[in-house]
Amino acid sequence: MAMPNVIISADSTCDLSPEQRERHQVRSFPFHIEFRGRDHLDNIDITPQVLFDGFYEDKSLPQTGACSPEAYRQHFAELTADGSQVVHFNLGSALSSAYENASAAAADMEGVYVIDGKSLSTGVGLQVLAACRMRDAGMSAADIAREAADLHSRSHASFVLDTMEFLAAGGRCPTLVAYLGGKLSCRPGILVDNQSGAMKVGKLYRGKQEKVLERYVSDTLARYPDIVKDEIFVTHSGVSDEIADAVRRMLEERGFQNIYTTTASCTISSHCGPGTLGILFMTETPSA
Repeated sequence: MAMPNVIISADSTCDLSPEQRERHQVRSFPFHIEFRGRDHLDNIDITPQVLFDGFYEDKSLPQTGACSPEAYRQHFAELTADGSQVVHFNLGSALSSAYENASAAAADMEGVYVIDGKSLSTGVGLQVLAACRMRDAGMSAADIAREAADLHSRSHASFVLDTMEFLAAGGRCPTLVAYLGGKLSCRPGILVDNQSGAMKVGKLYRGKQEKVLERYVSDTLARYPDIVKDEIFVTHSGVSDEIADAVRRMLEERGFQNIYTTTASCTISSHCGPGTLGILFMTETPSA
């Protein structure tokens, strides 16, 4: 009996580029963004720049949130209608109810496996690409799901904010702290705990963005002795080509082979604001 076709699926917040999703045949599940009274599909009919412009025009903020179990059920039903099996990756459960809702949808569906990414953005995207390689090697959906359940412990996500205005506006940081941070040119580093998926404040950087990112890249890579240099993501919420290229050159000089530059989804970007940039990679062995 032939093994069922395996489909790798992921929330749109995994931030793989459209080209990567097409090349690796990843099915995307778009989050919804409510902005100025209208419902949008993340990165389909709205972009982060529209959200940033709205905030600076009149302090408009989007409403973001995980989709309902019924929406996930419909997504999974469409993918499995021909007998295919699905491995789906969610935005980390510490950040969203997406995993809970997707798990509820899949509970009574045969051949649907749901993975808690315990990360965000391309920290989950790295796990998705690893699962694609397993699929391409001929592994079954059940075996991929078993292997993928622990990938988060090897995936490392962090980033540096360029402004704290959006955190303050969303109630995630006191307004006074954001104001003083701007006056002092403070740019906080944010780390994602790859065991729980929760975010925490890391090193506080001061200075111009170019110099801050140079120190951030050096600090981040120095923490891990066994980084997988086959691939690394530079994911940002809108930086100049000059800055993105400078970070890319730093990584090339350190021996990284495939350096993917991607733009964060609206869901991710709306919380961190413009100018945020992170490097995201895997290690050979699990490490915090």
